[in-house]
Amino acid sequence: MALLDRTRNRWLLAAALVIALLYVAWGEVTRARGDQKVAFLPAEQRCHTSGPLRYCVNRDRRGTNGDLLYHLPGRNLDEQIWNDDTYYTAMLQNEWQRTGTLPPTVVTVSYGPTWLLAPRGRKPDSGLLEDFMSRLPAIEAKIGQPRQRMLLGESMGGLNVLVAGLFHPDRFKKVAALCPGVYAVSPFAPVSSIREGMERTGADPKTIFGIWVLARRYYANDNEWRLASPLALIERVGPKAPHLYLSNGLYDKFGNYEGTRRLANRAIARGLPTEWHPLYGGHCATDVVSLASFIAS
Repeated sequence: MALLDRTRNRWLLAAALVIALLYVAWGEVTRARGDQKVAFLPAEQRCHTSGPLRYCVNRDRRGTNGDLLYHLPGRNLDEQIWNDDTYYTAMLQNEWQRTGTLPPTVVTVSYGPTWLLAPRGRKPDSGLLEDFMSRLPAIEAKIGQPRQRMLLGESMGGLNVLVAGLFHPDRFKKVAALCPGVYAVSPFAPVSSIREGMERTGADPKTIFGIWVLARRYYANDNEWRLASPLALIERVGPKAPHLYLSNGLYDKFGNYEGTRRLANRAIARGLPTEWHPLYGGHCATDVVSLASFIAS
């Protein structure tokens, strides 16, 4: 009996090893072998630091149009992302080059992998909004006075450009926010409300938990969060608000479609200059042609 048990265990172990090897082999055979890359002439890029802020100045080698675009990228991206040939920023450059359009000078900025331009509050990490705005004069002293100043950001950066642009509407002519982290439900709301929001938007629970943690790093309570919420800021901004470009994919796993659509509707209802681009796709699906036109027109 013991011999039979040992034989059976050996067969089970051998079968498990074969299955594991087949699984690894199948994963190797079916893994992606490369990336879809964009053919374009990369911008001339020079990078600098200013205190905790890192930034790169990107100039199209064909020339620029006199405007200045601050690009605030998404989570886990850095200040050098503008020339990445697998990113939408390469598609933007390709579109400008295809149409013979001179773009603005682009300054991509970063405070690290994850950061929010939260106004000064009770949390130690808050106050990046004031820090960012205070550094613009020194950056522009190196570049030259722009004809007009604009903001572009995606995901986390999309939220950041909305906060900066709506807090300081006199400083920015245009704000393009792609798949911005705009939520109709506060991360400080009861768990039941957050759960209802996830069911309504199809948001990924792990992603929402990450947002919940991030919010508490920069905001002490619901009142601080609402002070900087674009849905609250859009109600307070005056008639000279920056021209808004808002886009979001319907199947955004961050659950941002609902909040971004609500923001666009309120901006339009208030008569503020707004382009709303709802897209059939996931997080940060982007209509590059209309975005390129918005930025460079």
